[in-house]
Amino acid sequence: MTHTVIDTRDRGDNVNRYGPTTGRAFPDGKKRLDSRTIDMHAHVLIPEAMAYIAPYNDPMKIAMVKHSNAETRAINMQQDKDRTLAMTDLDDRMRVLDAMGIDFQLVAPPPPQCFYHIPVEHAVVASRMVNDGLAAWVGKRPDRLAALGTVPLHDPAEAVVELTRCMGELGMKGVEVLTNVNGKELADPEFAPFWQKAEELGALVMIHPNGFTGGERFSDYYFSNVIGNPLETTVALHHLIFSGTLERLPDLKILAVHGGGYLPAYSGRIDHAWGARKDCNAGLPKPPTHYLRKVYFDNVVFSPHQLEYLVKVYGADKIVMGTDYPYDMADYDPVEHVISAGLSAEETASVAGGTAARLLGLE
Repeated sequence: MTHTVIDTRDRGDNVNRYGPTTGRAFPDGKKRLDSRTIDMHAHVLIPEAMAYIAPYNDPMKIAMVKHSNAETRAINMQQDKDRTLAMTDLDDRMRVLDAMGIDFQLVAPPPPQCFYHIPVEHAVVASRMVNDGLAAWVGKRPDRLAALGTVPLHDPAEAVVELTRCMGELGMKGVEVLTNVNGKELADPEFAPFWQKAEELGALVMIHPNGFTGGERFSDYYFSNVIGNPLETTVALHHLIFSGTLERLPDLKILAVHGGGYLPAYSGRIDHAWGARKDCNAGLPKPPTHYLRKVYFDNVVFSPHQLEYLVKVYGADKIVMGTDYPYDMADYDPVEHVISAGLSAEETASVAGGTAARLLGLE
C-alpha cells in the first residue's frame, strides 16, 4: 500500500486536502535542481512510545488540542489515521522523497512525542523509546536520512542525559524541543544546563510549536495552528533573545520552523523598543536583531515573496528548505518553492541544500 500524498488536488476530499492547495500557484510539471536538496523539517512517529504513554496521556494538556473546537479535533483524529503509513513506513518515505526530488531528509518526532505533559518518570522512558526508534529508522538508510531526538525537558538534568545519548551513542544531529515547557519559557534559568550542553555538543536544536498556550481565541477555523503555531515560535524567540540566552551562548545552533514565526517579518520593532525603553533593553550589549540573525529558519512559509524576503534580510546561509511532511500544513513541493522565489543560482543552491549540509556536517 502506498500513501499518496504528493499531489491530491483532484481527490475531491474536503476534509483532508493533502498536497498543494492555494498558498501559491503550482506548475504542471515538477521542477528539479542539479544541486543537492535537503529537507530539514519532517516528522516520523514511533508507535511503541505512544502505546507506552497511553495510560498517562491527557491530550487536553496540549495547547493544540485544548484550544481547538470539535470540528478541528475530529479532522485531526481522521488525519492521524490517514498519516499512519506516512509517519512510520520507511519504503513509503523513500518513494515520497524521490517524488519530491529530495536527496536527504532530517526527521524529528511529531510534537506530541515531546512528552512534557507526561509525568517525568514516564517521559524519560518514552523519550528513550522515541530516540531508539528514530535511530533505528534512519540507520536503515543513512545515505538519505538523519534524525533529531526528543528530551524530557521538564526535568533538565534528565534532558541533558538524553541529549548526550542522542549526540553520542545514537549518532543524531540534535534534538527537537517545543516552544515552551508546560507554560515555562525555554529561556527560563531552569533550562540553562540544557542549552549549555547543546552548545557544548554542537547539537542542532529545532524549536517547534504545538499550539499557543493562551489560545482561547484560536479555537475556531483551525486558528490553533494557523495563528497559534507561528505565534508560539515568535514568543519563544523573543524570550531567547531578550533573556540573554543567545548572548551567553554565541555558538548555539537553533532552527526555528515555519520561517521563524512572525518575528523575522517584523524584526525592526524589537530593535526600536530595545533602544527606546530601559525596561526593554534587557542589558543586551547589541540590538536584538543581532541575535535573531544567529537563528536558522526553514522555508515553510508557502509564498515565494516571503521566502525571497527571508533570504534578502537574513541571508541564504541562514535559510534551509523544509516540508513539515506529512502534515496538512506541509509544503509538498519544496524544491519548486525555492526555485520560484527569484533567488540567484547560488542562493537557490544554498537554501535547497547547501546551508543544511554545512549545518549537519554532511559536506
